[in-house]
Amino acid sequence: MDTPLREPTFLILTALAAAPMHGYGLIREVAALSDGRVSLRPGTLYGALDRLVDAGLVAVEREEVVDGRLRRYYRLTGDGEATLTAETERLRRNVEAASTRLRARSGAAPAAAPRLAGGLA
Repeated sequence: MDTPLREPTFLILTALAAAPMHGYGLIREVAALSDGRVSLRPGTLYGALDRLVDAGLVAVEREEVVDGRLRRYYRLTGDGEATLTAETERLRRNVEAASTRLRARSGAAPAAAPRLAGGLA
């Protein structure tokens, strides 16, 4: 993927970098990674996972039946790891550039000199 990743996609890949996970585990992990800012619904998650599988960034690790329901575990592929690494580096460079500009901005505008009591009326 040459374009920047959308935040939910970035967080899904980040979650899978730790270990293979099933859908509900991914929903919880993405919420935790984003401090609750990103809340994936099952339809959104599985649509994203289908796209990531098609792109070769994620693969099905295994399937098991739990309480009569199929649970599918997903894992990060080598291409997925490379994509996540590249995106992490891109974001790091952006943060570094913004931080440098903000530091320069705060240093470029010195505080106004304090007013002394008295003076001309």
